[in-house]
Amino acid sequence: MAIAVEPLSDALGAEIAGVDLRQDLDGETFSRIADAWREHLVLVFRGQRLSTEEQIAFASRFGELQEVRTAPGVSHANPFVMMVSNVEEEDWKGVLPDGEMQFHSDQCYYEVPCKLTMLHALEVPPADGDTLFVNCYSAYESLTSEIKSDIAGLEALNVYDYDANATIREMEISPDAPRFTHPVVTTHPETGRKVLYVNRLMTDHIVGLGREEGRALLDTLIETAERPDFIYTHVWRVGDVVMWDNRCTLHGRTGFDPSHRRMLRRVAVKGERPSR
Repeated sequence: MAIAVEPLSDALGAEIAGVDLRQDLDGETFSRIADAWREHLVLVFRGQRLSTEEQIAFASRFGELQEVRTAPGVSHANPFVMMVSNVEEEDWKGVLPDGEMQFHSDQCYYEVPCKLTMLHALEVPPADGDTLFVNCYSAYESLTSEIKSDIAGLEALNVYDYDANATIREMEISPDAPRFTHPVVTTHPETGRKVLYVNRLMTDHIVGLGREEGRALLDTLIETAERPDFIYTHVWRVGDVVMWDNRCTLHGRTGFDPSHRRMLRRVAVKGERPSR
């Protein structure tokens, strides 16, 4: 199958044209898609019409699926599917329904985060509700030699407080919120490249540093990651399938009018424990 790979920005992201993801892709076509994913970090497929089963089948080509851990049994009857939506249907309720969502990496508050996240747009508002992606390779590579040396052995605690800060960081977090410590700088297991692995929403503090010193360093790292030249903004269309490498990107969401329906079907693939 002949496909085209078109970069979407200087920062990251590419659109894959000439493919219908409902088909059983041959090995050569799938390899080209997988190679483009590793190179561009975020892939966009326009005009798709996938059933739940078809989306699961495509995602499964990249590895073992990750069961939903954020809201199991609430969002969708299928244990591998989460509906990111402000819509509530008879047999499921969407999660993360409204408003802006700060930059984060999916499941960084667990020992083993997912490696791939895939969203399929079923309904989108007429404006806003965009998803922004950060290239965390570029963020790390832009740091000064001094800062790279300072953070080389550091770890940070990542927390997701479902009640207090599901979308925007609050000052107080629940003692029962899921949390895990990971290196500030990780090494991608497939490319061998260094990744800046902290984020605004879920990274609470740097382990072993005083609160003031650690906060200043963390702010510097986060502000570096969120530089506009490291960001691709995806404006959703119905039928979009967007997949990203969760090990070397961050993503966030702009706010939108909650009176408009927004419905994205999410599937994720299991990853590895981040390491130096």
